[in-house]
Amino acid sequence: MMDILLPTPEELHHIQLRDEAPERILCAAIHNPDEKDLAGNPLIHCGHRHHNILHQSKAISRKMSHQGFLTSKGRFVNREEAYQIALKNNQIIGVFLVVGEQLYSECLY
Repeated sequence: MMDILLPTPEELHHIQLRDEAPERILCAAIHNPDEKDLAGNPLIHCGHRHHNILHQSKAISRKMSHQGFLTSKGRFVNREEAYQIALKNNQIIGVFLVVGEQLYSECLY
């Protein structure tokens, strides 16, 4: 019979702390509301910068309102919400590139 290894209380505490970590911006993203993934959710394309994503396929939406970012919690957020998340977590390094309260990938890396 094979032994089953269960996590120690210390390992469980570490897992819980990681899940409670603040949401951060990971990368540029564009969602296509009309294009669905296998679960039926709007398809999200990710990349280093938005123009890199646009070069991946002619089918990717060119609408500015579809551009945003992917977070560490797996959420797609628009440029305004991304700006608030990045500001809260001190992720913005290119302050001179901020336009209004919208985030651009150049502000992050």
